[in-house]
Amino acid sequence: MPTHAEKRFLPYEPWQLYDLVADVEKYPKFLPWCLASRIKKREGNVFYADLVIGFKMVRERFTSRVTLTSGERIDVSYTEGPFQYLNNHWIFEPTEGGTVIDFYVDFEFRSAFLQKIMGALFNEAVRRMVAAFERRAEQLYGRAPASPGRPPKPRPSPSTL
Repeated sequence: MPTHAEKRFLPYEPWQLYDLVADVEKYPKFLPWCLASRIKKREGNVFYADLVIGFKMVRERFTSRVTLTSGERIDVSYTEGPFQYLNNHWIFEPTEGGTVIDFYVDFEFRSAFLQKIMGALFNEAVRRMVAAFERRAEQLYGRAPASPGRPPKPRPSPSTL
């Protein structure tokens, strides 16, 4: 039952980080072990996404229900695949000079074998995943920090991200 929770400051606007996390279909471009992703269905502020994760000889597909809350929060719950359960959230808290991200993930695999493998790798996997999101933010938005004395950067259309 690996669980990870952390808060981290990043020098970007909340909407920038929210858009980055919500853009699930781009995960294979930058997220370690994410081999494929697709949106299966959209219903207002909720969508269902398939992700294929792989590490060495292990390859698993799972489906999640993703609830978007207007630039402030993203909640992920498990619907189908190799997990007993999976819960994940991202909360984007505006602060002077950027955003504090509140990240939480808790899951358990159905298979004792997968649970044992993942348990041993969990902390390193989370560190790499969080670092991948940070690098992606820098690629998309540059190093210029957000500033409360400056108007927010205009929000580009999702197709340009």
